[in-house]
Amino acid sequence: MDLGIAGKWALVCGASKGLGLGCAQALAAEGVNLVIVARGAEALERAATDLRKLPGAATVLTVAADITTTGGRTAAFAAEGGPGTNFDIVVNNAGGPPPGDFRDWERDAWIKALDANMLTPIELIKATVDGMAARGFGRVVNITSGSVKAPIDVLGLSNGARSGLTGFVAGVARSSLAGANVTINNLLPGAFDTDRLRVTVEGASRKTGQSIETLLEARSKAIPAKRFGRPQEFGAICAFLCSQHASYMTGQNILADGGAYPGTF
Repeated sequence: MDLGIAGKWALVCGASKGLGLGCAQALAAEGVNLVIVARGAEALERAATDLRKLPGAATVLTVAADITTTGGRTAAFAAEGGPGTNFDIVVNNAGGPPPGDFRDWERDAWIKALDANMLTPIELIKATVDGMAARGFGRVVNITSGSVKAPIDVLGLSNGARSGLTGFVAGVARSSLAGANVTINNLLPGAFDTDRLRVTVEGASRKTGQSIETLLEARSKAIPAKRFGRPQEFGAICAFLCSQHASYMTGQNILADGGAYPGTF
């Protein structure tokens, strides 16, 4: 299927590895021009080199910066050869806050989580969607978490910040933007084979005394699909949401979790 987005410009955050890289790979394969952002310059350049080798890949620009800061966002918009703020596609993605016990978190921990996982996506949406509307095409995909639907007790910082973003998107996605062919959707990963998964399991290992390997095996077996997700298949879902074919989907929370969430709605 031709997704109809070749030649568009996409900003992909947290794109040096994991789910962000999976999204960048899927978009690059469709001929989308990319500005990829991550904090680690070395890993980011490795990712860019691999992306440029993909069949159909177009321009891939790198910005080694922290997208959760004002300076990082300014750098992303100032990428030489990039579109400025005139992105057609924005994939919001930032590393989740650490697991732990809410009793140990002071105000600064909450502010940091909100900055990364709620306020930064809102700032990027604010900076880009009016231009998208003026051009008659725009796609925003926010990578949030399956914990928005089924909160995880040790991920309270993430539960709170990402749920706040979800509520914001539910309103703004149904504004005048929808009539201008600008869609905003949330993509909710369950357990994917990423560094983030291991960090979460390491926290559970310290809490329970069980080995990381034992916990990983038990968790994968508890998923109806009997495995962890792959970043590449997550990226394929993201690319579809960014496509011409997804213009009638907005304000949605798309859950990709191998069937782990047991609810009907």
